[in-house]
Amino acid sequence: MRVAVIGAGIVGVTTAYELAADGHEVTVFEHRGSVAAEGSFANAGVVSPGFVAPWAAPGMPAHILGQRFARHASVRVRPGLDTATIAWLWQSWRACRARTYQSNRLRMQRLAGFSRERLQRVTRELKLDYERNEGYLVLLRTPKDLALVQPTLTALGGSNSRFETLDPSQCRTVEPGLSPETELHAGVYLPDDEVGNCRQFASLLRAEAQRLGVRFRFHTQVQKLIEGRTPQLVHMYAPPEDSTVLGAAAESAPNEAQDTQPMALHPVTEGFDAVAVCAALGSTALLRPHGLKLPLQAVHGYSVTAPLRRHEGHPDLGPRSALMDHRYQVTISRLGARLRVAGGLEIGGSPTRHDPRALETLYKVLHDWFPGSARLSQAQTWKGSRPMLPDGPPVLGASGIDGVWLNLGHGACGWALACGSARLLADALAGRPAVIDIEGLGVERLGAEP
Repeated sequence: MRVAVIGAGIVGVTTAYELAADGHEVTVFEHRGSVAAEGSFANAGVVSPGFVAPWAAPGMPAHILGQRFARHASVRVRPGLDTATIAWLWQSWRACRARTYQSNRLRMQRLAGFSRERLQRVTRELKLDYERNEGYLVLLRTPKDLALVQPTLTALGGSNSRFETLDPSQCRTVEPGLSPETELHAGVYLPDDEVGNCRQFASLLRAEAQRLGVRFRFHTQVQKLIEGRTPQLVHMYAPPEDSTVLGAAAESAPNEAQDTQPMALHPVTEGFDAVAVCAALGSTALLRPHGLKLPLQAVHGYSVTAPLRRHEGHPDLGPRSALMDHRYQVTISRLGARLRVAGGLEIGGSPTRHDPRALETLYKVLHDWFPGSARLSQAQTWKGSRPMLPDGPPVLGASGIDGVWLNLGHGACGWALACGSARLLADALAGRPAVIDIEGLGVERLGAEP
C-alpha cells in the first residue's frame, strides 16, 4: 500500500521504518528541516519500562498545589491558562483516581516493555551505532522517598523487570562518581534498562528507512486531510526563508534536499491508501474538521547538555549511564562524551520562553550528585513540547476516520514507547493481531470517536 506518515519525530520515523519493513511504499511529511527536530531533539533518553507511568497519579493535584511557591518544583502550572488547558487539567485530575491510574499505568508499562524489546532488536539487527549505555539507577535521598517509590517496587516485583534495592555504598559501586556530600538513603537499580541518544537513533533509522524506499518530504506542511477509502493530503513545500532559490538548499544540505527537491511552491493534493498521523500537536488541526477532537496538550520539559570534564586522576567523573533523582524528578544521563540533565513538567506558557527556576533545578541536581563534572560554560539548554493526553497513555490504531490511523500522545515517554507503538500500528494496518494486550490504547478510551 501507499502510506503517508505525517510527522518525523521519533514516533514518525519509527512508524515509517516499520511500515516500510512490511513492504509498504511510504512517504513522510515533516514541516521542519530534519527528523527529531522538536520534542525528540534533546530529551533525557531514558528507556525504563518499570518507571513509565502516567503523570495523572493519585495525589498529583495536591502535589501541584503544594509546590506553587516551591523553588525547585517538579511540576509547574503557568498562570493565565486558556480554556482548553483548564479543561485538560480537569480531565487529568479526574484520571488521578487510584483505579484509573493503575489501569493506565499497566497499559503504559506493557507497551514500554514491548517497546524496549523492539528497540533492542532493531538496534541489534540493523547494527545501529548510537550513543547508549545500559543500567538505570533511581536515587532516593531519604526514607520518605523510599516509601513513595514502594508501589513502583511492588509493581516491578510482579513483572519481568530485574531490579535491586541498593544501600548508599552499593549505589556508589554502580555510579562511583556520586558525590559523598549529598544525602543518600537508598537506590533502585534496573540493569536491563538503558539510556540512548534519541535524535541520533532517529537519524540512523531514517537512513535505514530510506534504504527500504521511504521518501522524506522536509519543510512540507500538511494543510488538510481528506478522508476516504483512498485518503488525500493537501500539502505545501515551504523552504526556509533564507533559501529563495530551490537549488540553494540542495547545495547546503544534500542529504535533506534529495528528499524534498524538486517540489512545487503551491498546495498539492496527493492520494494514498492510508495515512498515519504522528504529527504531535499539529495533528489536532488536521483531525478536528472530521469530528475527532483529541485532548492533546503541550507539556514542556527542559534539558541541559554539556561536555564532560576529563581528569586522569578521576576517571569516574560524571555518570556511567543514567540516574534519576526521585525527589526532583530529574535525570542525569551520559551520552558519549557529554552529560545531559533533564526534567520538569511545565503546563501552559510559551514554548520558547525558558523559566530560569526550571533550569536552576537542573543545575542544582547536577551539582548535588556530580559537582564539577561538566563544562557548563559550553552548556546548551533546551525546552521541548511533549504532546500529552490527560490520562497518560498514547492513542494507537484506527481513528474511526476512513483511511486514517493514529500514533499520538506519548508525552514525556515518546522515546520509551516509540518502537513498540510503531510496530503495533504497522501490525494493525496490516490486519495482524497485536503481539501484546493493547486494551485501552485505542481512541475509544477517550470517548473521542467522530
